[in-house]
Amino acid sequence: MHFLLDTLSIVVIDLLLAGDNALVIAMAVRSLAPRERRIGIAGGAAAAVLLRIALTAVAARILEIEYVKLLGGLLILWIAYRVLVDASAQAASTAAPNRFWQAIWYIVVADITMSTDNILAIAAASHGNFWLITFGLALSIPFVVMSSNLLSKLMDRYPATIYLGAGLLAKVGGEMIMTDGFISRMLAPSVAVRYGVEAGLALIFAIVGWRICSRCSK
Repeated sequence: MHFLLDTLSIVVIDLLLAGDNALVIAMAVRSLAPRERRIGIAGGAAAAVLLRIALTAVAARILEIEYVKLLGGLLILWIAYRVLVDASAQAASTAAPNRFWQAIWYIVVADITMSTDNILAIAAASHGNFWLITFGLALSIPFVVMSSNLLSKLMDRYPATIYLGAGLLAKVGGEMIMTDGFISRMLAPSVAVRYGVEAGLALIFAIVGWRICSRCSK
């Protein structure tokens, strides 16, 4: 019964925490052709999950090192901008192989950077059971794939969701930066300041995304 409860907890965790990862994937593959998009979603999610399994054992210790979350947050902001530029371009404007592997690279790097909450939550729920950890991280693949497909189709139909997604990614990057050990020690930002920075970055990236998408639609 205890094992079943742990398994159920992991399923719920995957459902709750798959959203931001799915958003990155959906934005990264939006400019690909339909066939490459499906392959990119499945391949990117699978590669990221394999790396998550390898990183689970050391995730907690890594996060305690100063500058790690700061650099991770800056990386997310850069990826959010690059994905925004690529997603707003026409699919045929770049050679398909280059764009495909670039999308895979964005997916893997951003997913690993943003998956700390998922890794730590699953590690805690599994109580150190390797098979439960592997099951939980592997289970996140279908959840992320389904969510990514849904979001990519939504972006095709409603392009405005692209820059809203960029704003959400910027908010995640800002949260990582403001909770880094170095920033906390040097600046000791209050909760209000932290939320203000996250909201400001989200607004800036949403506006930048709107400008880019408006320019490309003309």
